[in-house]
Amino acid sequence: MRDAAVLFGGPSPEHDVSILTGLQAVRALRAAGRGVQAIYWSKTGSFHLVDAGLEATAFVDGIPAGSSPLTLEAGVGFVAQGGRLRGTKSLEIDCVVLCTHGGPGEDGSLQGALDVAGVAYTGPSVAGAALGMDKLAFSDVVRAAGCRALPRLALTSDLEALDFAGPYIVKPRFGGSSIGIDVVADLETAKARLNTNPHLRAGAVIEPYREDLDDLQVGVRRHPTVTLSAIERPLKAASASGDILNYTDKYGGGEGMASAPRELPARVAPAVGEAITAMARIVAQAALVRGVARIDFLANADEVYVNEINTIPGSLARYLFIEPAIPFAQLLADMIDEARTVPTRRYSAEGADGLVLRGAASIAAKLA
Repeated sequence: MRDAAVLFGGPSPEHDVSILTGLQAVRALRAAGRGVQAIYWSKTGSFHLVDAGLEATAFVDGIPAGSSPLTLEAGVGFVAQGGRLRGTKSLEIDCVVLCTHGGPGEDGSLQGALDVAGVAYTGPSVAGAALGMDKLAFSDVVRAAGCRALPRLALTSDLEALDFAGPYIVKPRFGGSSIGIDVVADLETAKARLNTNPHLRAGAVIEPYREDLDDLQVGVRRHPTVTLSAIERPLKAASASGDILNYTDKYGGGEGMASAPRELPARVAPAVGEAITAMARIVAQAALVRGVARIDFLANADEVYVNEINTIPGSLARYLFIEPAIPFAQLLADMIDEARTVPTRRYSAEGADGLVLRGAASIAAKLA
């Protein structure tokens, strides 16, 4: 059996948390006796083969010393260029475990590059990643699938009115982890954020801010069978002062999401638990879940709404699977099996036989 590779880092605001998740996955695979190689994706987008035994502090200043530069080549995969490996050598791996949170590691960009390179990988496909990263599209899809979701609109400078009352929550349309999220009192303040919040430049959404609704989360996978985790209620850190769970609340404990404060399993009314379970199964299908995802809900005693999906969650949501109990090594093994046996997409040029080209007139004639 060839080694697996774990890929982490990347040009994303969640770069550091991605490193923590990746190193946790490396340790778990090694402890289970699996051959594993570690690939670091730098903040500038370059790939590097690094020592699988490194600690998180080795990445504080960027690329660790002694790393081997890698290239990702179409139809070939990852190729080492000198460094720790003399000469040029293709990595002998059977799949890549993606621990890439946010940015191009979770929006389909990396997934598309791996598909072209012919590399099997865990986690969402191009389509699943892109859908999960787009809060507006995801909301429309889950509503169409029959789930309840709060109203959510694209926030633009020419938006004149809303058909739901404030206060409002403003979020980056593409992004996650509570980065760039604001609670505002009125539409004009929300629109002003478009000029002052750099995380909204690629797009923004606006929706009601419901202080009466709690955050509840559940992990889900579809391979080898559809499995839901226990329901979690994430908690604010004792020092938190904002209206919402922020980035520090989630990741400030030093182990990514695994060390964040939480109530697990969450104490919820049976009807709330049943609604979350039913909608999570629907979302898993509609959002093309692959690998392990985390679905976030908003709920009180009477209402339950689907909020968002995290297609590559912090710590790969390993801490959620307590009912039934699934060890991290087993979660990873099942993800690797899915990557190898259920490929995302393989491109083919079948049908491009040159017939159109042979019968074509000059390009100049076509432009006339």
